[in-house]
Amino acid sequence: MPRILSISGLRGTIGDADGLDPVFAMEFAAAVGTLAGGGTFVVSRDGRSTGIMLKSAVIAGLTSVGCDVVDADIATTPTCGVLITELKAAGGLQITASHNPIEWNGLKPFTAGGSVFDAETGKKLLAILDSKKFAYRQHDGIGKVTTLDDPLQAHLDRVFKLVDVDAIKAKNFRVVLDCNHGSGGLAGPRLLEALGCEVIVLGGTPDGKFEHIPEPLAENLTELAAKVKVLRANVGFAQDPDADRLAIVDETGHYIGEELTLALAVDHVLPTRKGTVVVNGSTSRVTADLAAKYGSQFFRSAVGEANVVSMMKEKNSTIGGEGNGGVIEPQVGYVRDSLVSMAYVLDGLAKRGGTLSKWVSELPTYTIVKKKVTCPASFVAPACEALSKTYSDATATTGDGLRLDWPNKWVQVRASNTEPIVRVIAEAATEAEANTLADGAMEVVQNVINNS
Repeated sequence: MPRILSISGLRGTIGDADGLDPVFAMEFAAAVGTLAGGGTFVVSRDGRSTGIMLKSAVIAGLTSVGCDVVDADIATTPTCGVLITELKAAGGLQITASHNPIEWNGLKPFTAGGSVFDAETGKKLLAILDSKKFAYRQHDGIGKVTTLDDPLQAHLDRVFKLVDVDAIKAKNFRVVLDCNHGSGGLAGPRLLEALGCEVIVLGGTPDGKFEHIPEPLAENLTELAAKVKVLRANVGFAQDPDADRLAIVDETGHYIGEELTLALAVDHVLPTRKGTVVVNGSTSRVTADLAAKYGSQFFRSAVGEANVVSMMKEKNSTIGGEGNGGVIEPQVGYVRDSLVSMAYVLDGLAKRGGTLSKWVSELPTYTIVKKKVTCPASFVAPACEALSKTYSDATATTGDGLRLDWPNKWVQVRASNTEPIVRVIAEAATEAEANTLADGAMEVVQNVINNS
């Protein structure tokens, strides 16, 4: 599988001729350090076994261009962002392939502000990487490496400032946490235990040996749902391998999904901190309804964490994120953060009383379905053109694939930034209607592929 290189980072399969190899990882890191002009960089990784090899290559690349490296080893992606700002570093590199299968890994670069690269910065990085004009130093200019004993505490301290720790502790919540052998295995239990929870951990060893497909979708979390029900837990949480995304199971064992992670956080924050909300174009309209309920402005960015963050900064957003379970809380960092998400849900339960299912029942009700088609990016434009003709009664928004809106439903078709697939996302009042809309769009896309 050819590696995927974009403004937001690098992903590839390990061991393939065109995949992610240590030489390319070293050059990528050298390009990042060259772009920054030196300085200190935080390097961390998720639990994948190949992360050890890539970390060595990344450290070699950064130190070769004069950057000092702070080695956080296994840490969540949002923790990397927090550490950059805590240490006033020049940037960071998280070694992760997020929800991709075990044979994948990747590199995610961060700015000095602790956020992912925006489009302009990403283009500059790719130009350096393409030219191979790296700012290699002589022997007396090579960077140094130090190791952090406790990468997590600064992150936890920021989260705890945003919630009523004593109120959460008083509830003695029972929580089932599925870390699936990712970096959340170190951070998640520690957060929950500090909040006074009884924690049952699934896949807590961060060795990357996933026990189920790592994307936290309903079909991959059947064990979590069953455990929550059998153990009579108050809630079940599921992190992806680098722990920036969170999916949730309620006390009945019902998967409430990733979309409602952001909605619950927004519903919890806005009553006391009114302000602007920013989400991407693939996120459920539940969050838009909640923003309207609390008299807050609402904006949609293009899909991609970098695009959401850029608009959040532009609009001075109180909270934002993506419907893939990625809550972004600026007071902690401009990175999707499962630790913030868990803390907000528990704080909400402690203050509201009642069950999670009751809280969810009070939210606006829609059904969103997410499907995908294996498809080269070159087919996206003709597929979008065909969709516009097929659904000429819809309001079309272009620029990020195609989004088609009707008064009570919408569908979006766009190329993934991280996989060779086209994502089809549809939302409507009922599951049947959402599936019909998604399947119809999928059929149009598949016809374009078949006839090309």
